[in-house]
Amino acid sequence: MREIVLDTETTGLSVKDGHRIVEIGCVELDDLIPTKKIFHYYLNPERKVSEEAFKVHGYSDEFLSDKQKFIEIADNFLEFIKDKRIIIHNAEFDIAHINNELLIAGKEKISKTNIIDTLDIARNKFPGSSISLDALCKRFRIDNSKREKHTALIDCELLAKVYINLLDQREPKLNFNNLNEIKKNENSKTIHNYSKKIIIPSAEEMKKHKEYLKKDFKRNFF
Repeated sequence: MREIVLDTETTGLSVKDGHRIVEIGCVELDDLIPTKKIFHYYLNPERKVSEEAFKVHGYSDEFLSDKQKFIEIADNFLEFIKDKRIIIHNAEFDIAHINNELLIAGKEKISKTNIIDTLDIARNKFPGSSISLDALCKRFRIDNSKREKHTALIDCELLAKVYINLLDQREPKLNFNNLNEIKKNENSKTIHNYSKKIIIPSAEEMKKHKEYLKKDFKRNFF
């Protein structure tokens, strides 16, 4: 199954305040193994970056001024994600911004039905615990030392590893530190290692089970 791990950086939090995307990154997975296919652009948001957002990603107005606009890469983006499941951490935020950009570009919005939010998976799996990307990296012992700032490609790389761990899979034994050297062996197969939860019945449950077996035995043979 082909999936897309996606992340964006923006000028600010809310599209209602006119904020736009300044970076979009996508990494393709094939049966949880990263392929060589990557989609990445810095974008001219056609507005100023807020001070809060600049502290997060470090992309200045000057740096973004000569970059392409989202409308110029919209068709390529839609082609890249076509017919693939999309993996996002806190999907509500990214999809709101992407759909806003697609609306401005006169394109059809992305449906939420084909999106997996790893934030929801983590929330259900670890209730009451911190489920930020950094916290999940720490939980799964994933090296996130390169994440000095929030950047789309690095976050996609980390999220892919987190996603595999959330599914109780072991990370593929490939060099994922260099996004240009992935999936060298095209014939390699993913080994799925599903965790097995052992449930031990209580004394009361065992008692009821024995009583049930006695009743069932009498019904069938007497």
